[in-house]
Amino acid sequence: QVQVVESGGGLVQAGGSLRLSCAASGSIRSINGMGWYRQTPGKQREWVAGISSGGRTNYADSVKARFTISRDNVKGPVYLQMNSLKPEDTAVYYCNMRVLGLGPYEYDYWGQGTQVTVSS
Repeated sequence: QVQVVESGGGLVQAGGSLRLSCAASGSIRSINGMGWYRQTPGKQREWVAGISSGGRTNYADSVKARFTISRDNVKGPVYLQMNSLKPEDTAVYYCNMRVLGLGPYEYDYWGQGTQVTVSS
């Protein structure tokens, strides 16, 4: 069993910063990808940033140069440093980890979500 837990959301004024954290626990042999997604009411969940097992990072155009994804090591934790926040960044943010557990296949595990609210 694998659990993914996020933390670090909250309320911030436009232009401010927040740092989200995400850690996985359980029977994990490797984590082959980590990412952050976000979702607002009535919209589909959208990808925000990702980091591969090799450390390569990618970002959605809407957050490039403002957000930074990083990790402590190949099994996490993973972080999302969010700077220059805008009201349109308001969403529930979810951590995703692609985990190889004790079996032969990878599975995607999601955290419970953490609310980020940016006031104008």
